[in-house]
Amino acid sequence: MQKVLNTILVTGFTPFGGEKINPSWQIVKALPELIKGYRVEKLRVPTEFGKSISLVTKAIDKLKPDIVLCLGQAGGRAQMSVERVAINVNDARIADNAGAQPIDEAIADDAPAAYFCTLPVKAMAQAMMDQHIPAEVSNTAGTFVCNHLIFGVLHHIATKRYPIRAGFMHVPFVDSQVVGRDDVASLTLPAMIEATKAAIIAAISYREDINAIGGAHH
Repeated sequence: MQKVLNTILVTGFTPFGGEKINPSWQIVKALPELIKGYRVEKLRVPTEFGKSISLVTKAIDKLKPDIVLCLGQAGGRAQMSVERVAINVNDARIADNAGAQPIDEAIADDAPAAYFCTLPVKAMAQAMMDQHIPAEVSNTAGTFVCNHLIFGVLHHIATKRYPIRAGFMHVPFVDSQVVGRDDVASLTLPAMIEATKAAIIAAISYREDINAIGGAHH
């Protein structure tokens, strides 16, 4: 009988805000099918309020992954940013790709003000820095679709009581997006792919360590 592999679901977004690509999906697309014995399931997510959450939570219900890592673009940031917290508010500076622009609205009425991500944010940031790629722990995922998605994912996991660890990582512009914009930070796609693999390995190691001491059951 074939062993059922553990699974990590990794998501990236469609382009938005006039950009032709979204490096979050470029990274996800390029990840290997297996990382440290975990099957990597990849999902492209629309940059839309509502639809993004429903698509990812359906995938979670179907796949029952051990880990969920969502990636999103944060143009202007100079490093890979592992998010610590998601807050229960939609407050859009620009419209999403469906034209929605909620202002000061709750994501879920029956939910707490915030959720902490359940991945090892400091270990993930350190793993990327160990690859000589700039990284940080971030304390704000913003109030656009990125924050919306990870809040929805964490709320779904909490409501269903799934033994799933989940988190979010913002990535800078890729080099091709900043041609002619000398004052805007970027990283190369290969560097961001390697950084993401290192972060995933750190997340997997953390989950395995927790399970080894009886901190979680799956």
